[in-house]
Amino acid sequence: MKVQAASAVSEDMGAISPTAWDDVRTALRDRFGETAYRRWLEPMTNDIVCDASGVHHATMILPTRFMRDWVEAHYGDMIRSLWQQNSPRGNVSFSVMSPLAKAAQAKSAIDTAATAPIAPLGRALAPAQASSSSSSGFAGDLSADLDPRFTFDNFVVGKPNELAYAAARRVADTENPAFNPLFLYGGVGLGKTHLMHAIAWHIRTNYPHRRVIYMSAEKFMYQFVRALRFKDTVSFKEQFRSVDVLMIDDVQFIGGKDTTQEEFFHTFNALVDRNRQVIVSADKSPQDLDRMEERLRSRLGWGLVADLHPVNYELRLGILHAKADKLGCPVPDKVMEFLAHKIASNVRELEGALNRIVAHAQLVGRTISLEMTQEVLADMLRASERRVTIDEIQKKVAEHYNVRVADMHSARRARAVARPRQVAMYLAKQLTPRSLPEIGRKFGGRDHTTVIHAVRKIEELSAYDAAFREDVELLRRLLQN
Repeated sequence: MKVQAASAVSEDMGAISPTAWDDVRTALRDRFGETAYRRWLEPMTNDIVCDASGVHHATMILPTRFMRDWVEAHYGDMIRSLWQQNSPRGNVSFSVMSPLAKAAQAKSAIDTAATAPIAPLGRALAPAQASSSSSSGFAGDLSADLDPRFTFDNFVVGKPNELAYAAARRVADTENPAFNPLFLYGGVGLGKTHLMHAIAWHIRTNYPHRRVIYMSAEKFMYQFVRALRFKDTVSFKEQFRSVDVLMIDDVQFIGGKDTTQEEFFHTFNALVDRNRQVIVSADKSPQDLDRMEERLRSRLGWGLVADLHPVNYELRLGILHAKADKLGCPVPDKVMEFLAHKIASNVRELEGALNRIVAHAQLVGRTISLEMTQEVLADMLRASERRVTIDEIQKKVAEHYNVRVADMHSARRARAVARPRQVAMYLAKQLTPRSLPEIGRKFGGRDHTTVIHAVRKIEELSAYDAAFREDVELLRRLLQN
């Protein structure tokens, strides 16, 4: 028997009382305080299962993986202790179900009740998300689990990824392929897998009758080799060629696997001939894929090829703000700007850095600041350490003040250009071993007295303008660490 809240459990089912979960909630609020309770524990719901011996086992459900991990690590022992006061032999586990998944599950339950039984087409794609008998639109046991965080709503759009995002929305919203295949490519941590999951979530939620397989190229190869081993290739072909949407992630991994490429080639052709959608991702464009047959590269480039460029400063900042909102933790703008400037490699590292800062602040009780950020992320920042050059200073200052690098060398004296140039000279004096004449030469052949004037001017402005001083300090930290 499974229910959504402890208060729904009848009194004749064992040792648990109808108000057990209310009692647990009250005890948690009293122990950890209202702020921690509202932030971490109030969003938690539960599923309760009574086994044959009358023991109640609870699954605590959180809306994100981050919240699940946090709650289990910091409140798990207390929750288990309180629960076992009501059901001494009962177990407590922690799981994830996004609001989107909850809505889809409720819709599925209503649809199932209103229609005749349907043979199952899929399996649960996230813990506690759906029962194995629900019709999820995912074919058999082939599809990989979907991350409930990776939806269109959670994808931050900017110039580097706007084409890929628009194309993903189009294929997710139409049953008649607009372009086939859709090929998404880009470097690590730029959002390919996020978009693949988002497409699958969208189809599953809005078009549950469509049969979808989403998996990595590595798993496709494994399934094919397994079919060969057990002489069951007919069943393999039927499974893959009868779906409405085939999604293969990281297709570069079948490079050099000739037999697997052969099978994928024929599967691809069969689906396209039947007007079924094929979506593929990789780390390179079709023509640049190593050890891939020419005919397969040609087929992969048939439809729309959309690349995800490295995220720029504005997009990194937008991603950080969206992530901070989801974490429910205020982060100073200067810290956000510092992270967006400093961690430019990929989105995963960017989000990981923010997670570390927020977790440290909440665990230790420290206020988030630039100093604390530097301390907590010392190893990450050290990994990207390099000697500061005047060219780098000029580029970073120009980017910060939205002027051209060429303006650092020009004769223009407009304040919008002259002030950033003075800041760059000041930082060059502070952060490099170059002499004043050397610095002057790097700024359009200026005299060393011009550099002295710039240094004094920046020191003077910093002394009475706090906002300006913070700007200069931020740039210094970005360059120095």
